[in-house]
Amino acid sequence: MRDCEDVKDSNVVQTKNDVLSLTSVDYYFDSYSHFGIHEEMLKDSIRTNSYRRAILQNKHLFKDKIVLDVGCGTGILSLFAAQAGASKVIGVDCAGIATQAKIIVEANNMGDVVTIIQGKIEEIELDVDHVDIIISEWMGYFLLYESMLDTVIYARDKWLAKDGVIMPDIANLYVMAIEDTDYRQDKIQFWDNVYGFDFSCIKELALTEPLVDNVPTDGIITHPVRLFNIDLYTVTKEELDFERPFQLKFLRNDYCHALVVYFDVIFSKTHTKVSFTTSPKAKYTHWKQTVFYLYQEMTVNEGDLLSGVMKVNRNEKNPRDLDIEVMTSLSTEGDEVNQKRMYRLR
Repeated sequence: MRDCEDVKDSNVVQTKNDVLSLTSVDYYFDSYSHFGIHEEMLKDSIRTNSYRRAILQNKHLFKDKIVLDVGCGTGILSLFAAQAGASKVIGVDCAGIATQAKIIVEANNMGDVVTIIQGKIEEIELDVDHVDIIISEWMGYFLLYESMLDTVIYARDKWLAKDGVIMPDIANLYVMAIEDTDYRQDKIQFWDNVYGFDFSCIKELALTEPLVDNVPTDGIITHPVRLFNIDLYTVTKEELDFERPFQLKFLRNDYCHALVVYFDVIFSKTHTKVSFTTSPKAKYTHWKQTVFYLYQEMTVNEGDLLSGVMKVNRNEKNPRDLDIEVMTSLSTEGDEVNQKRMYRLR
């Protein structure tokens, strides 16, 4: 039996022509061949323990069932499913980490139950007609970044048995507003005067890129409102491009610098409901929150309403990136401030 550290990933060596021929999709899968990403995800105890509870505390769902793990990575969810009594577990991942996942399965004496396949879900064939359960950790920043949910939907439509189970099966996206003077001054206003020179064109670019970071809770100046809901049993790929209105009520007199988006997911078919959230008020997860800095800060008063619309579309050239348009309107003390901004999450 070999240890993982004895294995050399055959995908590491590439010729110049190989590199030149890589597409954005290739770079996406290549990024998930790096061990640091998987270490970060595995050490995210909120993420990993939520899946572990959902699976191991619901063995009645898994006993003697066929399970498909979409985007299996190191195979941790596949191993949980085997522990829970599944008769067959198929883990699929296109990234080079699948090589290590196969060795991990054998190292833990799970090879009689768990099979790892390296390939794209859309291109492989399974040796079964259907699966009873689909498990997947498909969520990205802003919930939808990287569009891996498309792959889960494809697997659902092709292989999930009637009355089959998806874990998790519900996801919600929320928006709130924050005051964040210090960061905006440090990261955005900085470009107005760089050692005496005007670099403000960089500020324009900086404002178009949402920030993924942990938001201090003392900066939150509205309650969150739900922006988008996903039911994985019924959602279609087309519905993941969406446009939603929202309205936020300010909790105090302050300045509004940015909108913050976070998500939660729910395992609703478990005996006792399992869920976790990426809210700034909850424990840390590697997803953090996604921050959209407004072009113009707004002076707000307690009780003021910020009306807005958020429009999300996958980028035409690289569908794993997101084009996000945010329109906001604030009426306060007789003044009206309207803003419209395009962002790119990449």
